[in-house]
Amino acid sequence: MSEKATITLEGKSYEFPVITGTENEKAIDISKLRAQSGYVTFDEGYKNTGSTVSNITYLDGEQGILRYRGYSIEELAEKASFTEVSYLLLYGELPTADQLRDFEHSLTQHTLVHENLVKVFEVFPTGSHPMGQLMTMMSALSSFYPDSLNPNKSPEATNLTVIRLLAKMPTICAMIQKKGKGHPVLYPQNKFDYVSNFLYMTFGNVTEDYTPDPVIVDAMNKLLILHADHEQNCSTSTVRIVGSSHANLYASVGAGVAALWGPRHGG
Repeated sequence: MSEKATITLEGKSYEFPVITGTENEKAIDISKLRAQSGYVTFDEGYKNTGSTVSNITYLDGEQGILRYRGYSIEELAEKASFTEVSYLLLYGELPTADQLRDFEHSLTQHTLVHENLVKVFEVFPTGSHPMGQLMTMMSALSSFYPDSLNPNKSPEATNLTVIRLLAKMPTICAMIQKKGKGHPVLYPQNKFDYVSNFLYMTFGNVTEDYTPDPVIVDAMNKLLILHADHEQNCSTSTVRIVGSSHANLYASVGAGVAALWGPRHGG
């Protein structure tokens, strides 16, 4: 017999199912509470509320546990690359060698940003906050891909938008870093892997050849893996809320960057 939770309000009792998560944590499904009783719940800051069913991430900060799709963060950080972990988060399983090659090739083909977007970027004041620049650039991408405005057009179209976001994020972040120093931007190089390309565009210079240090590449891989997903935090919740209106993915991610900007989150 399935477990139930009973809530008594004004002398009347209501039963709600108890559901079990991927790590055996328990939750009371109160989705019908308002319809049945007229009451709502109050949970400031989502401290006790899960807003979706997901198999992607399990996080217990007090116990120092972080798992993606059931894999421990320690195992992934030691053995996997960031692109492998990205594939795992997106598609539910670690890629085969052929799947990883195709995935990385797709990313490589979309690292460039439109030159007109670069012109938009150039008008930002040199001292403007990097998160404001990133938020604007993320949202502006939707103007260059009008076919992406409907996020439910097709799974293939959605996947292409995800690939574009992943591929262009290092390019845009590196552009912002270069602008802060008053240096000319570097274009991505297809000869580099994902992380090496980001380091090249961020720390290289047009005046000399630059090859990223393998030790730094490994460290950056681990940092990106650790930050690849963090369950239902402020920015994740923001992306989901904005996306629930069927806003395009670029706008939704731009809103997530705005949330990350705040000093109580990443800012």
